[in-house]
Amino acid sequence: MKILKRRPRLLILLTVVAAVTVTVVMVIQANKMETLSPREERDRAASGAGVPSGQVDCRKVKCIALTFDGNPGEPTDRLMDLLKEYKAPSTFFLEGRRIHKFPDVVRRIAEEGHEIGDHTWTHAVLTDVSDAQIRDELRRTARAIASITGSEPTLMRPPQGRTDDRVSKVSKELRMAQVLWTVTAKDYETDDTALITERVLTGADRDGIILLHPLRKGTVPAMPSILKALSKQGYTFVTVSQLLAPAEAEPGKIYK
Repeated sequence: MKILKRRPRLLILLTVVAAVTVTVVMVIQANKMETLSPREERDRAASGAGVPSGQVDCRKVKCIALTFDGNPGEPTDRLMDLLKEYKAPSTFFLEGRRIHKFPDVVRRIAEEGHEIGDHTWTHAVLTDVSDAQIRDELRRTARAIASITGSEPTLMRPPQGRTDDRVSKVSKELRMAQVLWTVTAKDYETDDTALITERVLTGADRDGIILLHPLRKGTVPAMPSILKALSKQGYTFVTVSQLLAPAEAEPGKIYK
């Protein structure tokens, strides 16, 4: 009888261990995927290639890219005001499912010189779903963005940074490059603005890509300190595409 009682517990334990093992293997696999740095891509650009007129040349200037993930709801407008004040063009990776609830915000992001990327429709972990769902998650969001701004995104960010060969293949098919990050504030696990600020500033470096989430309670309140400190350190804020120029992001490739 005791053996029979222990079996369900043993099965539960084995199931949990198996699930954790699968997750660890997938994370290791994602980390092994080849990634390209903005500096490497700029170095590969044709000799003598120039950036578009009026655009920052990150070969000559100390650049950093702020990127923001999530839905375009409040407090994105407050964030936009701060970015405008500090002349900080940024890249917004938007989820699609609530885009049409905030068309004015999405339109403002585009009109004020920021870049808009695709962050899937439902924030699905793309390595866990079928090829068809990967395609649907990205395509629906791209079309929703285009319906408001007139342009489909050329960049995407896989939720949780989880990618693999299948995600890369579909991204290439949809003509989108993948963008990860060099620094995360992990603002999804804390509301402490001082800690969020510290994490960003500690990890910041030339050609870095910073990951933040505007809808998290502590993030927007941390932005004045982050923007002020990075400005004092001599950084020029650019979008991800500007960070790569004169090179262009290649569909399907992974950049960080």
